[in-house]
Amino acid sequence: MKALLKTIAALGCRLLMLPLFLYYRVACVFIDSDKAFHGASQAVATLPGLPGEFLRREFYRLALEECSPDCCISFGTILSKRGSRIGRRVYVGTYCTLGLVTLEDDVLLASNVDVLSGAEQHRFTDPDTPVREQGGDFRRVTIGRDTWVGNRSVVMANVGSRCVVGAGSVVTRELADRSVAVGSPARVVGTRGETQTEAAGSHAS
Repeated sequence: MKALLKTIAALGCRLLMLPLFLYYRVACVFIDSDKAFHGASQAVATLPGLPGEFLRREFYRLALEECSPDCCISFGTILSKRGSRIGRRVYVGTYCTLGLVTLEDDVLLASNVDVLSGAEQHRFTDPDTPVREQGGDFRRVTIGRDTWVGNRSVVMANVGSRCVVGAGSVVTRELADRSVAVGSPARVVGTRGETQTEAAGSHAS
């Protein structure tokens, strides 16, 4: 019965999101598709409570390249790239900003996490040209399955599977699977699954 009720709720929310989705698709004819998507994402970000979670998910299932039916994208979170992919059982906390990302299954993002479209979105090599006119490269950043990223972290590079990124960390280089990383820039301080004694010994050597 519970599963049936969830299915009915999801269908109802999808119907409610169809006008916004159609508006977004029409807007793509007149402006850049990512800009149109970004605007629609801002609109659904402000929907409160459990109904807001259901409505956001259904909109993203319609609009994103991939979005699972059991993810949770919380209040205030904004996505900027329609090519993003959201895996199964993903949880995204409040007030996150996501660029061109792939969040694999079971990823957990705490609140106020920023996942950028790589570390080279803006060039600044020419001091005589405004930064906004120098262009940049937007690259997909992937966070591997079962990885947890702590509050107020910034991620600019791929993060492997089963990693832990401490709160307030800035990930500027790729992290291997099972890494435990902290700091700005983030550095690996352990391996997920090792005992505290093993971790202490590796840090002392």
